[in-house]
Amino acid sequence: MIRKILLSSLFCNFFILSLIAQDKLVSKDSLEHLLNNSIDLFADYNYHEGIQTSMDLIQLADLVKDDYYLYHGHNNLGVAYEELKDTLRAKSHYEKALEYANATKNDTLIMWAYNNMGNIFSETKDNYKKGISYYNRVIDLATKLNNEEELIAPNINIAWTYLDKNQPEKAKEYLDNAKIVLKNQDFDYLDAELDMLYGRYFMENNQIDSAKVYFERSTKIVNKDSLAYEGAETYKWYAEMLFRNGEYKKAYEALQVQHDYESEIFEHSKTAQIQAANARFDVNEYQKNLELAKQEKNYQEKIISKSNEKLILLIVAAIVLFIILIFLNRINRSRKTLIAELQDKNNELRKSKEETERLSNLKTQFFSTVSHELRTPLYGVIGLTSLLLEDKKLQDHQKDLKSLKFSADYLLALINDVLQINKMESKEVQLECISFNLRELLQSIMQTLEFTRIQNKNTIHLEIDEDIPPFLLGDSVRLSQIMVNLVGNALKFTERGNIWIRANVIDASEEYYKINFEVEDDGIGIPASKQKEIFEEFLQLKPSNYNYQGTGLGLPIVKKMLKLFDSDIYLESEEQEGSCFSFTINFKKDPDKDDAAVATIDDLKEDVVENWQEQSKNRILIVDDNRINQVVTKRILEQKNFVCEIAEDGHQAIEKVRNTAFDLVLMDVNMPGITGMEATREIRKFNEYIPIVALTAVEVEEFREEIHSAGMNDIIVKPYDVQQFYRVVYRNILPIAL
Repeated sequence: MIRKILLSSLFCNFFILSLIAQDKLVSKDSLEHLLNNSIDLFADYNYHEGIQTSMDLIQLADLVKDDYYLYHGHNNLGVAYEELKDTLRAKSHYEKALEYANATKNDTLIMWAYNNMGNIFSETKDNYKKGISYYNRVIDLATKLNNEEELIAPNINIAWTYLDKNQPEKAKEYLDNAKIVLKNQDFDYLDAELDMLYGRYFMENNQIDSAKVYFERSTKIVNKDSLAYEGAETYKWYAEMLFRNGEYKKAYEALQVQHDYESEIFEHSKTAQIQAANARFDVNEYQKNLELAKQEKNYQEKIISKSNEKLILLIVAAIVLFIILIFLNRINRSRKTLIAELQDKNNELRKSKEETERLSNLKTQFFSTVSHELRTPLYGVIGLTSLLLEDKKLQDHQKDLKSLKFSADYLLALINDVLQINKMESKEVQLECISFNLRELLQSIMQTLEFTRIQNKNTIHLEIDEDIPPFLLGDSVRLSQIMVNLVGNALKFTERGNIWIRANVIDASEEYYKINFEVEDDGIGIPASKQKEIFEEFLQLKPSNYNYQGTGLGLPIVKKMLKLFDSDIYLESEEQEGSCFSFTINFKKDPDKDDAAVATIDDLKEDVVENWQEQSKNRILIVDDNRINQVVTKRILEQKNFVCEIAEDGHQAIEKVRNTAFDLVLMDVNMPGITGMEATREIRKFNEYIPIVALTAVEVEEFREEIHSAGMNDIIVKPYDVQQFYRVVYRNILPIAL
């Protein structure tokens, strides 16, 4: 179980100890020196000298009646005996430490002492409630002092205790409290333990998927930071979860990792046991030696008092010692001055760091707000334009409407590029591993760029290796963004030409396929002098030419995204002869869909949505607080003979779903009153089966997990491609998926 940081003291030279004790000249620096060195001893599992040093610290502190160091001395012994499994002695010293902590009236020491008492009692079978009461005292005191850092340990300890006592329902509140506080802290080992406890909680409540997410997050932290104790505990429960879920092979592998961590802990334990044995033996010896030293000291003083020469030597030595003390005092003052200056510099650095982090958070919040506020009106512009383009009465305005839609799409692409660069610079982008059909993905990209292809009168040739499995595991969204940028550039810089999209297997095993992607064109080409510069942000090949407008962010985004795949972009080009961009990515084969039918390129060209258009008048509920969005979404759906109803907020949506049968709910995420996710949770209480699709203008990666955990089945990002919108709708209404 987690323990508050506990300080102990170091072994000090026996002769110096006896001399200081005799003369009662105990300085704070000498006590602090013992205290600081003790940390290193316990870090090295040197319990032998650590226990002796704690006794030295208690004896010296008692001479000057310093309650602060008396607390640390007894606290050190409590820690040592607890780790040596001697709980009776540990409890005795913890009680004395609490007594001295109260005497100091130091709230931090009192909280630590309460936490240690909680640790002792929470491990017992019958008195664990007393341990929880001590933890609650820490929480009350920390809350009163507004000390968030001290709230972490007691909340996690209480949750851990309840989980150990098979009371997971009581643990949840304290886990959530610790999670809130840890958001503002940076303790990897605490994050690992909190994630492990969340995993145990969800496992005990049979929420295996959620448990798995937290266990895997914990394993990443312990593996990255080599946390032995946390690693052994995490993999122990992770293996239990896998075993309950029927994943026996993975459970066995997890147990092997647990064994490795426990082996490491075992080595430390052997050292601790040896040190413990030596410590128990040497404590008594130490007391005997101390008494002998005192007797010897008295004997020497009697001899000195009888000898004038020795007295003179002693006086001379005292004078020399006094000079040395003056010299040391000056050095100490200089040291304190330097320390003060260093502290000032550290404070300035900390303030600068906090200000930088604040500005970075403001920047992220700004981009997130801009994303939502720009995409929402763009949804209306693009949606209405798409509808007007399909209106035969407006044939005379087709050219103007196409220009309007192109401008809106261009603005959307600009917004997406800027937001993507910001996310990658903030290191917020992480790869996902989902199943996808490569052939369908590439064909969808071709359809997305169809307007640009027609505008420049180009021809696209799609060549896919037949050895590529029907379904792969990887981040299809990032791959799609890479391909859209490369193919979009090829279409933009080529007129009345050809673009080739190729995907070929260059290496394969039972699980992995190494696929080489190429995007080639016969356009204007790139001069050799510019082939490195084009991967720099906001740099364009010919910015003065209006025909090649753009942000200059496409290729930099491609290069940064490929780094996430441990890959790189390669370019072969000659001016006026075209360009060829290529890269390779390793994908896992999806074993669960190994026998799925492989769609040919000709099959993919057929618009599946048109084939799925039914005359059955499926009923769809549109939940959106924006009137324009309501009109656009309703008109798009009515073109496919859907019957639509409107709900302007979450409360109306809940009542309509409760009283009316719908085949699908399109739920806006951000609404006044209750949000779309809150409304979904309420609906799921009485209807677990109706498909609910999230509509959002915010970047999905920011809260994808929250959307799915709320009970939503799918996600549509506004503004969307109409054909892709239909696919998502039919995918969730029909019994088969695209």
